[in-house]
Amino acid sequence: MKPLHTIITAIVCTAASAIAEEPKIYSIPLKDIDGKDTSLKAYAGKVVLAVNVASRCGNTPQYAGLQSLYDKLKDKGLVVVGFPCNDFGAQEPGTNADVKQFCETKYKVTFPMMDKLHVKGPEQHPLYKELSGPGSPFPGDVKWNFGKFLIGRDGKVIARFEPGAQPDAEKVTKAIEDALAAK
Repeated sequence: MKPLHTIITAIVCTAASAIAEEPKIYSIPLKDIDGKDTSLKAYAGKVVLAVNVASRCGNTPQYAGLQSLYDKLKDKGLVVVGFPCNDFGAQEPGTNADVKQFCETKYKVTFPMMDKLHVKGPEQHPLYKELSGPGSPFPGDVKWNFGKFLIGRDGKVIARFEPGAQPDAEKVTKAIEDALAAK
């Protein structure tokens, strides 16, 4: 039998290694649309489609497609997460309460919505620095509302879709289904 200190050392080293390997994306603090502290760690082990959203944009009808996608695939492990953003044409000027009411009333949104944040510029949220910064596999500024980042079950960014890509576009649904199939 191994001495107790050897066993404890092995446990501590294993735990430290697991913590060190946790994707950075999970440790970035967020607030949900109701102001509660959260992070993407809440969705660890799931496939996440992170979308910067706006209520007064030509792409706003994509909310319906995002909700449909979420309804269809949530039981398989997909989570759509909306990030309201007023960075493009001031198309999300309201408060979080306004955004929440709009989404629930107009599009019957049930997928998680987060606090308004900046996806570009000097006030860019750390999550979007991670998603679109130089260390990302898909670097470059978010171009407009409804840009989409697909995050695998392991917390790594695996695809990026520009704002014009509809949620039900074949390239989007295929990437999501492939990510869901990967265990």
